[in-house]
Amino acid sequence: MQVSVETLNNIERRITVGVPAERIESEVETRLKKAAQNARIDGFRPGKVPFKVIKQRYGAGVRQEVLGEVMQKTFYDAVVQEKLNPAGMPQIEPKVMEEGKDLEYVATFEVYPEVIIGDLSAVTIEKQTATIEENDIDTMVEQLRKQQTKMQLVDRVAQDGDQVMIDFNGTLDGESFAGGSAENTSLVLGSGRMIPGFEDGIVGMKAGEEKVLQLTFPEDYHAKDLAGKAVEFKVKVNAVNEPVLPELNEELFVQFGVTEGGEPKFREEIKKNMERELSSAIRNKVKSQVIVGLVDLHKIDLPKALLDQEVNRLRQEMMQQYGGGQGFDASMLPAELFADQATQRVSIGLIMSKFVEDEKIELDDARVEKMIEEMAQSYESPEEVVEYIKTNEQQLKQLQSVALEEQVIDRMLERMQVAEVSCSYEEAVKPPEPTRPAKASTENEDSASADEIEEK
Repeated sequence: MQVSVETLNNIERRITVGVPAERIESEVETRLKKAAQNARIDGFRPGKVPFKVIKQRYGAGVRQEVLGEVMQKTFYDAVVQEKLNPAGMPQIEPKVMEEGKDLEYVATFEVYPEVIIGDLSAVTIEKQTATIEENDIDTMVEQLRKQQTKMQLVDRVAQDGDQVMIDFNGTLDGESFAGGSAENTSLVLGSGRMIPGFEDGIVGMKAGEEKVLQLTFPEDYHAKDLAGKAVEFKVKVNAVNEPVLPELNEELFVQFGVTEGGEPKFREEIKKNMERELSSAIRNKVKSQVIVGLVDLHKIDLPKALLDQEVNRLRQEMMQQYGGGQGFDASMLPAELFADQATQRVSIGLIMSKFVEDEKIELDDARVEKMIEEMAQSYESPEEVVEYIKTNEQQLKQLQSVALEEQVIDRMLERMQVAEVSCSYEEAVKPPEPTRPAKASTENEDSASADEIEEK
């Protein structure tokens, strides 16, 4: 087998492969002889068909089959021989395929780019630090109470924050319009769910009262036939319910998995969850900065094949996120929509893989164990969660991947410029303003939110 390699650019190669005719003809003849043993052709007994007839009948098809297999096998042998690392399937163009002549074909393909880790000290990272104060816990307690808010029927006029049960019918120039009517529907006043003026118009009404609201749809309303139009809504209030927050008592504590210890234990558990959320939020912000810094530091020529694969993965993730139902098909979305995020994902994947290789980083099993234990603590039965994760191959691999990524980032941070900035708990857990697409897998899937003291 003869191989010559041509470099088209940094990541594109073209190889010309020549295969001796004897290899092709020998394999074709072997397969035809095997076929002759069972061939059934009118006028001949099974196994007695002349080879000339077999070749005439099946030769072209068998030859095409052999050529395809030989090109596939020799391409693999050629890239191994030349120490090339294809990043996608090759485009193969046969040059010589005639019987009796040496096979010759040209394969054009992309290779993985060479990545050289740059000077990490040129990257500056801002790491927030925060302390959980008692007033932060107070705020979280109130949020958890609001999650358990119950509506209670009252005999008074409606006010902001109340839930009203209403009938309404909207008309435009005296005619009802699509989506403008409902019966006994629930509406929380002040929620901003309805067009401007609708909810304000109900404030002050009591159960049994009716009212006509003269309103105007916003100019940018999504239904163009209603945008900017003056309409009339006839509204009837059927009931008024006020929100009632639960008391800080054993009944509430049990709903969040705290069965003993009263309010002190409840606050202790809340603080533990807040600490996990704080740690996760700070870590994820640091990761995001590291990723942006790495991509800015390394300018890599990315193979189109890898970008196309990543775009397809992003489409699949979107399909899973939206359930793929109701006629939504992410595969129909243009690749340009995912281009930036795909570029970042592929770039950071190549950079981190090279760093792992250069630094000879191996997975720290102790880190994985700690991660599993921390995850399990936010559940009522930690032991069961630990056992589930360890026996679930997919879950375990996902955590191992996150753990290895954290090891890589920790090692990189040792060489980067890290400036600590003090801030409040609220500011620290607030998501950063998006500056560019972030790599999805850097979002630590094991992070616990502060309100994950779930009802069990």
